[in-house]
Amino acid sequence: MSDFAAPLADMRFVLHELVGLEAVARLPGYEDATAELVDQVLDEAGKFAARVLAPLDQPGDREGARIENGVVGTPAGFRAAYAGFAAGGWSGLAADPAHGGQGLPRLVAAAVSEMWQAANTSFALCPVLTQGAAELLAAHGSDGQKRLFLEKLVSGAWTGTMCMTEPQAGSDIGALATRVVRQDGRYRLSGTKIFVSYGDHDLAENIVHMVLARMPDAPPGIHGLSLFAVPKYLVGADGRPGPRNDVRVLSLEHKLGLHASPTCTMAFGDSEGAVGELIGGEGRGIDCMFTMMNTARFAVGLQGVGVAERAYQRARAYAIERRQGRRLADGAPARLVDHADVRRMLLTMKAQVEAMRALAFRVAAESDIARRHPEPETRARSQRRVDLLTPVVKAYCTDTGFEMASLAVQVHGGMGYIEETGAAQHLRDARIAMIYEGTNGIQALDLVRRKLRLEDGRGAREYIAGLAELDARLAAAGEAVAPIRARLAEGAGALGEATRWLGETWPGDPDSAAAGASDYLRMFGLVACGQMMAESALEAAGRVSAGDNDPFWRTKQTTARFFAERILPQAAALLGPVTSGAATLGALDDDQF
Repeated sequence: MSDFAAPLADMRFVLHELVGLEAVARLPGYEDATAELVDQVLDEAGKFAARVLAPLDQPGDREGARIENGVVGTPAGFRAAYAGFAAGGWSGLAADPAHGGQGLPRLVAAAVSEMWQAANTSFALCPVLTQGAAELLAAHGSDGQKRLFLEKLVSGAWTGTMCMTEPQAGSDIGALATRVVRQDGRYRLSGTKIFVSYGDHDLAENIVHMVLARMPDAPPGIHGLSLFAVPKYLVGADGRPGPRNDVRVLSLEHKLGLHASPTCTMAFGDSEGAVGELIGGEGRGIDCMFTMMNTARFAVGLQGVGVAERAYQRARAYAIERRQGRRLADGAPARLVDHADVRRMLLTMKAQVEAMRALAFRVAAESDIARRHPEPETRARSQRRVDLLTPVVKAYCTDTGFEMASLAVQVHGGMGYIEETGAAQHLRDARIAMIYEGTNGIQALDLVRRKLRLEDGRGAREYIAGLAELDARLAAAGEAVAPIRARLAEGAGALGEATRWLGETWPGDPDSAAAGASDYLRMFGLVACGQMMAESALEAAGRVSAGDNDPFWRTKQTTARFFAERILPQAAALLGPVTSGAATLGALDDDQF
């Protein structure tokens, strides 16, 4: 079984050469994020991931979270690991220093988050949700609420959750039924929430639940919802946890994967009502919650990248060590890595992981620019890019992360189906990421229905224009990248045609446009990843032509070309499915399925 090692060389390449960490560090407020400091942060995060979190991954999966007499416990070692995590300041890496954070760019936090996800996905869910709750409160909380909760969340002393789903309301948020009444100058909630990750645990002294609920006089649907911060323990005037709030855990879910992460069914207000702090005003719940949801969607995309990286590392180590069969060329004893199909799978995993990482980090960099750039138009342009690509990162990276975990099982052969190797756990852990924070079908529909149509499609037009600019750079680079340029041009052409068709079709026939949405999102993800690999190839070709003999650059050229030749052609092939309409989808009656 292989040990985990953070992919620091590739992370540094993406940060410095592809997505412009140096430019991000020049943004107001990020001046301290020097290359030297960032390298130190990455080094220390890599050590913590490898030495503390990764060794707990398999034992935590075997032991699982537990509930006894209403008290939830995490697996052995998790409490000490979380204490070290909080003490190291990792929970507040990108948070505002005014609230106790480190104030580093989101780009740096994204790289570190990928390490947590790769090393121990179950553990990493807790800080992801806590950081999302902190961002929500920083954006929408009152001054008093910020004083009450933010410093504790940013430090990791307290953790946060997202409480939306109910037994009768999954993705249909407008059907939520948790109720709120005003009583004695307080808001009191009653209702049941399900699928609450880290809804209760033994890692921190308090838990702040972000709960969507409905006032008695609120209209139906999502616009009638309000958002409340509901702490497990009520917070006194001194900022310390006091009496237990009317919140309790009913049960833990028995899941396919992520066994160490407690997924709770929560009861709010079984007795006198759970006391909550209204955030952002009545009826603004969904607007406020979207801040946390978008943060979580991007983080889940990184989860797909991280799981794929960990699965690849296991498969690579096993393929190099395992002797099996004979080489075709000379009949000599072979290792798995000597067989062509195993090499195909390993290169597919390596190329996809590198492409997804580069795409996710690019979106993180754009997010920093959208928040901090002094020019309003530059901020707006970057925000359009973030809006457009967030559903792509969430869905494409989680779909592909699961596929790469499946390939890792295949590389192991029969041993991959045996739990002791660890490959099966990654497959199980990866599956949920395609479902939560909005299923990937919902992400595809959001992309087609909303994101393509924002500002009359301006974001999509800018993105496609950027592909044309890249094509000109590839043309100028000559034969070294010519095969990559050809495949990217085919994919970009298909993306442009599909985008045009969807824009024309949606107003009059939304069902036909929706029928192609998932295929369109996958096409977009393939082209966006192809773009990042083409930019990688450009940088590598320039280094090689300048006489740099570091094998890293030759490897980058090979991986980028493999992606272009073996993976990127799938994008053009999806044009037919995207534009085929909904006729066959509606052709069967219910009893014909």
